[in-house]
Amino acid sequence: MSRYLLDTNIISEPLRPVPNPKILERLRKHQDQLATASVVWHELLFGCYRFPDSERRAAIEEYLQRVVAASIEILPYDGHAARWHAVERARLALAGRTPPLADGQIAAVARTNDLVLVTLNLMDYDGFRDLRVEDWRE
Repeated sequence: MSRYLLDTNIISEPLRPVPNPKILERLRKHQDQLATASVVWHELLFGCYRFPDSERRAAIEEYLQRVVAASIEILPYDGHAARWHAVERARLALAGRTPPLADGQIAAVARTNDLVLVTLNLMDYDGFRDLRVEDWRE
């Protein structure tokens, strides 16, 4: 059963030249409790396909298919998430804050599935109500 929803930067961490060992350890420790959002999946694929055909792109594509898609549940941005997101987006807009659309969608998928959102960018999700967020570098 999923407990954590991974943001793009967490899923990308193993591809870095020198990945953060704390993040890698947490990914291993919770490997059976991980999910991500379809919005994150799009960001990952888009990032991959922006590379020209190369060994690097092939390695990223293989990682996404053989590791990510094979072992991490991809949750949809559905009607329930859209409603939560609309309410939060309106509330934040009235307060003068306009978080990026994709961040709101990711937050909505995490919140409506009662998952902890794991990200390296805590500030991207600051202000969303009742959203649990963790940075696994700490």
